[in-house]
Amino acid sequence: MYEFIKGQVDYIGPEFIVIENNGIGYQISTPNPFSFTKEYGQEVKVFTYHHVRQDVIALYGFHSREEKTLFIKLLDVTGIGPKGALAILASGEPEQVVQAIENEDEAFLVKFPGVGKKTARQMILDLKGKLETIVPDYFPDLFSQDKLQSLASKNAPEFEEAILALKALGYSEKEIKKISPELKNEKLTTDQYIKKALQSLLK
Repeated sequence: MYEFIKGQVDYIGPEFIVIENNGIGYQISTPNPFSFTKEYGQEVKVFTYHHVRQDVIALYGFHSREEKTLFIKLLDVTGIGPKGALAILASGEPEQVVQAIENEDEAFLVKFPGVGKKTARQMILDLKGKLETIVPDYFPDLFSQDKLQSLASKNAPEFEEAILALKALGYSEKEIKKISPELKNEKLTTDQYIKKALQSLLK
């Protein structure tokens, strides 16, 4: 229904962003809301997917049309809902997901929240050989940004925001607690904390 929405980034939270367009604020769930931090207060183009299922109506947004396409294909897999698909895309490495599916790498796929062996096998069965239209080189690094100056305050509030975002993606307290010590030793932006955490969680 909505191919994309172009407007000003009005709000960024752990689970969604709000894009203001002509006086209307659109709540859009994204894989990593904090990847829009640099565009806060600016106009952006967000590729959207309008999800309607019984009593649920929601908008999901992405940086690129290719990322949106992969999200839709993931939704076609039995056992994967919107939240699970967002968690898979939040790693910022969609090309790794495509490669894992093509290589039938179940061990990699089960590392995502909510993806067990059965779902991983289903992903391979349903999507292998059907992702040729998604060219990895076209995927932007959702977490890339210019080198920023070190933040004045260690772990706050960027670290806490990153933890909330990880919980929103479905990672457990136990998983988050395991990687927290290494993250606390660094001064990063929320976006960078999320990227580093996901890299550790997917090892």
